[in-house]
Amino acid sequence: MARTQSPDTHPEAERVQIELFRRASPARRVQLALSMSDAVIALSRRAIRRQEPELGEQELGLRFVALHYGEPVAQRLRAHLAERARR
Repeated sequence: MARTQSPDTHPEAERVQIELFRRASPARRVQLALSMSDAVIALSRRAIRRQEPELGEQELGLRFVALHYGEPVAQRLRAHLAERARR
């Protein structure tokens, strides 16, 4: 059996998905990419919320940033938000 990019996808299904993606217009490709990004972000935030249900929305967002972009970026964002709140 041929290998696929995703271990839980049948090779024929993956072939069809790739062909549909290749035939899609550039606008449709962008729409699909944005939709997938939104889904991944939502799933990540949901997982963080399950692990740390006590977090407020801002802290949840900062935790997301720390996990995906690194703690230094999250610390800079936290400082920026604190400075903005003081104004």
